[in-house]
Amino acid sequence: MILRELIRQSEAMLDEKDKDCNVAKVLFYHLAHKEPHQLYLMMDEEVDEELLKQFQDGMQRYMNGEPIQYINGKENFFSRDFIVNENVLIPRYETEELVENILYKIDDYFEDYSSIDLCDVGTGSGAIAITLALEEPKLKVVATDISEKALEVAKENAKELNADVTFYQGDMLQPLIEQQQKFDIFVSNPPYIPQDQDIESVVKDNEPHVALFGGNDGLYFYRKIFQDVRQVLKDRALLAFEMGFDQREIMCEAVEHYFPDIPYEIIKDINGKDRMLFIYYHLS
Repeated sequence: MILRELIRQSEAMLDEKDKDCNVAKVLFYHLAHKEPHQLYLMMDEEVDEELLKQFQDGMQRYMNGEPIQYINGKENFFSRDFIVNENVLIPRYETEELVENILYKIDDYFEDYSSIDLCDVGTGSGAIAITLALEEPKLKVVATDISEKALEVAKENAKELNADVTFYQGDMLQPLIEQQQKFDIFVSNPPYIPQDQDIESVVKDNEPHVALFGGNDGLYFYRKIFQDVRQVLKDRALLAFEMGFDQREIMCEAVEHYFPDIPYEIIKDINGKDRMLFIYYHLS
C-alpha cells in the first residue's frame, strides 16, 4: 500500500470515530523512525509489509482506547523524549509551564547560590526532576515516588538523557525525612483530581490512578505535604506545585491554614487557567 493512501484511510477511520486524526501520522513517523517533516517526502512510497503490520496493530490499540503515548512508548517534554508506559502519568504541556516558571524563580531568588538543593516529590516518569537537572547545572536534584515501577521508568529516563538525579522510593516526604535532607526548592505535581470527578475514559482506563486522584476534593496530598514539609525545607525555600484549574479557592484556604503569614502566589497557564502554586518560604 502507498503511504498516502494508508494515511488517508486511517485519518478517515479516526474521523468517523471522532478521534484525533493526527494520530495516524504521529504513529507512522514514530514506527518508521522518521522526523515529522520527512513523512511528506515518503507519501508516494510503498509501505514495507512489516511496518504496515506494526502500524495496523498500533492503530487497533489506539481505537481500543489506549493512549498514543503508551503505544509509542514516548512523550516529548521540554523538547526531550521521555519513556512512558502504563506505570507513569503522561507528562502534560501544563507541567512544562511549571518547569519554566521554576527556572525563572531560580534566577529571581537563588542567582547568587553556587549550588541549589531541589527535590521533586511524586516524580512519576521523572520529567520534572530530569528536565530541571538538565536545564540548570547548579541544581542537585533528588526525586521520590511511592511506585517502584514508576521509579524504574524515571531511572531509565535519567540514564537515557544523561541527567544526574538521585531517586528514593517511598511515600511522599518519608524518604527525605528519613535521610534528614533539606532543600532550597521543593517541587511536586501530586494527584489532584477529586475522587468522584468524571474524567476522560482514555485517561481513567489507562493512566495509573495513584497518580491521578487526590481524595474527596483533590487536595489530600497537598495537605499531607503542607503538614510535614517544614521538616525538609532549609530556612529559606521555594515551594512549587501544579494544581487543578478550578481549585483556587480551596487551595488558598489550605495554604493560609498551614502557612499563615507566608507569601504565596497562584499563577495562570497560557490558557488563563489557575495552574501553578508558588509558596515563598522566608524568601522576601
